Amino acid sequence: MDRTEFTDKLQHALAGGLGSSKVAENVRYYREYIDMEIRKGRSEEEVLESLGDPRLLAKSIIEANKNAGLNEGTNRNYDEETEGDVYGERTSAADTSAVRVPGWLIFLIAVVIFLLIIGVIFSVISFLAPVIIPMLIVVLLVNLFRGRR
Repeated sequence: MDRTEFTDKLQHALAGGLGSSKVAENVRYYREYIDMEIRKGRSEEEVLESLGDPRLLAKSIIEANKNAGLNEGTNRNYDEETEGDVYGERTSAADTSAVRVPGWLIFLIAVVIFLLIIGVIFSVISFLAPVIIPMLIVVLLVNLFRGRR
């Protein structure tokens, strides 16, 4: 693969997940990087080999932009092209976008929410107790005296 083919594949893969300005910015960066490394004395093949698969590079760029909140498009093209065997496992587009939360974290959040609810209930009770207790005593006394007549 030569640098033109590399940048074309990179551009195509990025187009499915980023806006056109971000695609152009990233393709320009890698073109300049390849040219700079060749000027340093490395061969084109060495530079492209060190960069790896342009689709995998595009996936990394898209994920980095997504994590930074800069994702403007969808990742449909990349996922359609790469769906299948990844490190010996079958994956689908839905599997790669799921966020997994550890069970202990869910349990911890549930405990904190439970404690907050209990705290709010006891706060309301302690705030209203000085009013409710005398009212209950008055109602009890009124019922006691009515019963003696």
